[in-house]
Amino acid sequence: MFSVMKTAEPAFQPKTLTEAIRCFADPDVSLRTMVELRWPDGVRCPTCGSGEVRFISTRRLWECKHKHPRRQFSAKVGTIFEDSPLDLGKWFAAIWMVANCKNGISSYEMHRALGVTQKTAWFMDHRIRLAMKTGSFLKMSGEVEADETFIGGLAKNMHKHKREQKIKGTGGAGKEAVLGIVERGSDDGSRASRIKTVHVPNVRKKTLAPEVRAAVDPGSTVYTDALKSYLGLSDAYTHETVDHAIEFVRGNVHTNHVENFWSLLKRTFKGTYVSVDPVHLSRYLDEQAFRFNERKDVDGGRFRKVVSQVTGRRITYRELIGDDGAQTTH
Repeated sequence: MFSVMKTAEPAFQPKTLTEAIRCFADPDVSLRTMVELRWPDGVRCPTCGSGEVRFISTRRLWECKHKHPRRQFSAKVGTIFEDSPLDLGKWFAAIWMVANCKNGISSYEMHRALGVTQKTAWFMDHRIRLAMKTGSFLKMSGEVEADETFIGGLAKNMHKHKREQKIKGTGGAGKEAVLGIVERGSDDGSRASRIKTVHVPNVRKKTLAPEVRAAVDPGSTVYTDALKSYLGLSDAYTHETVDHAIEFVRGNVHTNHVENFWSLLKRTFKGTYVSVDPVHLSRYLDEQAFRFNERKDVDGGRFRKVVSQVTGRRITYRELIGDDGAQTTH
């Protein structure tokens, strides 16, 4: 039977998706894993923070010994799982797939794999992406690359009336702008490069420059392309540029790391998600950035990190679809 306060020993840690499904099919193992990652120092009341709680085994709930509203609580309260009728086993299988599938997993794939409706799978996908968001991002330093890209369908693949409706100019017209900032890893491989992505309204100087300054420590070396929006960074950084009309690499001056991330990101959009609503784009960016930043970890490690971040990140279906009731279905 599940322990009341703490687990005496860590739960079995699966290494593959097959092992994870078999392992978390046991509700006691799922609950024990959830408690280990949410309350590593012992279960605490989410309302008052007290550790004086008792476990009600017949209902799989805890009850705080202090007198206040909402004394009884489950492991799902205050997490992305709150109010979900699905058991933790299905949630953990979904998290394993989203955290470890390199090109992402669509809601249709998840709906078939887990035996839930596509609408439910779509909601689960977005809740998991919310947990993958980096909470507090330490400023980058050393050698840093910054680059922008545009996310959207190719004009040549659009029907004529759609193309006329969406494409009003050249370049990034009709697409969503995204800024990527990469801190290069160490030469000896002990520290991997990491990225921060931002969905921005445009690629003008007044938009991009403040984002770079907010993410990078002064005194660092910043590499960008020759876009004029990056001009002026030399007052706080050693700013080196590479003009892609002439060259792509000049010694150590290049943006290859961030462009590698763009290729991974766009592969998920073209091959898996196909169509992404701009309203939800930031969460797709968080998903791919998480996998990139945690790429040196093993599947089980990425899974446990996501589960450890589910607390305090609840989103309702109404908040997700917006007031107009529109939703995407990929």
